[in-house]
Amino acid sequence: MNDDGKVNASSEGYFVLVGFSNWPHLEVVIFVVVLIFYLMTLIGNLFIIILSYLDSHLHTPMYFFLSNLSFLDLCYTTSSIPQLLVNLWGPEKTISYAGCMIQLYFVLALGTTECVLLVVMSYDRYAAVCRPLHYTVLMHPRFCHLLAVASWVSGFTNSALHSSFTFWVPLCGHRQVDHFFCEVPALLRLSCVDTHANELTLMITSSIFVLIPLILILTSYGAIVRAVLRMQSTTGLQKVFGTCGAHLMAVSLFFIPAMCIYLQPPSGNSQDQGKFIALFYTVVTPSLNPLIYTLRNKDVRGEVKRLMGWE
Repeated sequence: MNDDGKVNASSEGYFVLVGFSNWPHLEVVIFVVVLIFYLMTLIGNLFIIILSYLDSHLHTPMYFFLSNLSFLDLCYTTSSIPQLLVNLWGPEKTISYAGCMIQLYFVLALGTTECVLLVVMSYDRYAAVCRPLHYTVLMHPRFCHLLAVASWVSGFTNSALHSSFTFWVPLCGHRQVDHFFCEVPALLRLSCVDTHANELTLMITSSIFVLIPLILILTSYGAIVRAVLRMQSTTGLQKVFGTCGAHLMAVSLFFIPAMCIYLQPPSGNSQDQGKFIALFYTVVTPSLNPLIYTLRNKDVRGEVKRLMGWE
């Protein structure tokens, strides 16, 4: 600790993740619920990845991006949930300084990547519905790979910016992070210096990676709805609305909680409320994506039956 009472967490070696310690009677319940959803996430998303790889009928841009989303969700939940389960189960609620820095980087990188990837997926649906005759040209495999790489690179680049800014901020004495994982708003609350510059940077980049993607997604689906309403085929209408409705549901489950957390200054958040919102988008949303996107999809159900020899 220096003369001003400031401390760098790296000299102490660890943080304490307070998590849900304020509700000790709920910790066992939360542990069971989180474990169930985490297993659902692992099984559901691995199922999509394996099925999309094995079945040539699903070697399409839509399922290529879904496989990326599934892999992303596996990484996203695994970057924070195992640590949460360990902390809920035992008395030790610590995380090393290096572990916290790595967790912060990957949670933010993967979350940002998902924002961009959802935009790419909405563009794919727009091209399929509104430009069907040009779809194979617009969504050429090489271009699809380029879009996927751009999503991952933008997410990890944005996270590098925030992570470096956050870990340069001097902390005040205590090392208690009032959250269940290391995230930017929670760590900024530990600072004993003015963090307005960090908060402003967070809000600006969050606007770029949350609001702009959301506007682009809604614009894409607005064009899709207009195109669908001009269709004469009832079957075509049902299929398009089924697919796009599922996509919009997944978008809502991800973006609404993210906006609640990242589009207001850390001081404006209720810390307890923020934990439960974060629990929703880190645990519940990734487990529901397989159900929303594909397990209710006739194409997937048909391919599963065919691969299992049921038809």
